Amino acid sequence: MPGELHLDTPAAGVLRLTFANPQKRGALDHAILDAIAEAVTGIDDDVRCVVVRGSDGQFSSGYDIGDIPDDEFAERAEKLVAHPFTGAIDALEACPVPTLAALTGHTIGGGLELTLACDFRIAADGIKLGMPPAKLGLVYSHTGLRRFLNVIGEPRTRELFLLGRYIDAGTARDWGLVNAVVPAEGLDAQALDWATELAANAPLSVRGNKRALRALLDAEGELPGEVEQELIALREACFRSDDLLEGVRAFAARRPARWTGR
Repeated sequence: MPGELHLDTPAAGVLRLTFANPQKRGALDHAILDAIAEAVTGIDDDVRCVVVRGSDGQFSSGYDIGDIPDDEFAERAEKLVAHPFTGAIDALEACPVPTLAALTGHTIGGGLELTLACDFRIAADGIKLGMPPAKLGLVYSHTGLRRFLNVIGEPRTRELFLLGRYIDAGTARDWGLVNAVVPAEGLDAQALDWATELAANAPLSVRGNKRALRALLDAEGELPGEVEQELIALREACFRSDDLLEGVRAFAARRPARWTGR
């Protein structure tokens, strides 16, 4: 069954998006990603803050690519990551009002990048966060890597992506990956407190400052065209590699991967 996105307004000016895919540990599929992009694109003027959260004690285990058949894997996995995932990320970043991710459970892979497209992140104590591309054989997108560099800098980004270890919520706060860590039972209340405070601030000021911050981050400079094409080609090639398919299957089976370098 596809995942679902539920919308509600828990306080004045606050739009809350709760996605659910409990059988797959909150994996991000087409249905969830398309619904997120639609929900935050062209939002009403009376919305002053958007909260994104998981459900069932989960946040997200990342891309929903584990069950794709081997003979369809390369094409379908790349399409999921290239289109609906990018669309949801871009829509969150372009959202004119503040966005806040409430990390209700373990936040892994694409699920973690999704939170970096939000302005704020509050994590439940006891959760794990991580980027497992090195354990899967995945070459991550250069746009995604840049988001991590912008938030936690080069040394920590190398730790996440090259070691592939998980970190706890306290370490994530120390790194600046999340803004705050609270007991799991108080997470929703804390997220709503932040959201209502954001929603109560001067809307022209908040929107203007958010737009200026986005422009400053984007102004660091684009990659030379030939370099960007090289990175895109590396990423596309990884989806056709034996190693990525082996990595995904080994990860799902919780066994060591047998790498071939092909």
